[in-house]
Amino acid sequence: MQAVQSGTPINLTASGPVVATSAASSAPGTLLGFYVNNKTAGATLVLSHGFVTGGTAITGTITPLIGFHKMRMYCPTGVFATIAVQAMDITFFYAAG
Repeated sequence: MQAVQSGTPINLTASGPVVATSAASSAPGTLLGFYVNNKTAGATLVLSHGFVTGGTAITGTITPLIGFHKMRMYCPTGVFATIAVQAMDITFFYAAG
């Protein structure tokens, strides 16, 4: 079994697909984790399957602290991040394929 050890850093400051290019993609891959660079009090995050809002939720509502959060999961239809309530600057690490 091969384990994914690194991925492409993808920075988001608003809700959007976790993809390496500006074009939305439903590329399958492995989410390795995310780093919260900064946030406003009350900011929340929900991750879901797919590349548009409304996909099946992967997580419940997360209120993350600043720093790295390890979250390894295979996402067969890609990942969409919903940043809600307040601003958040977050970098995801995603390995397509």
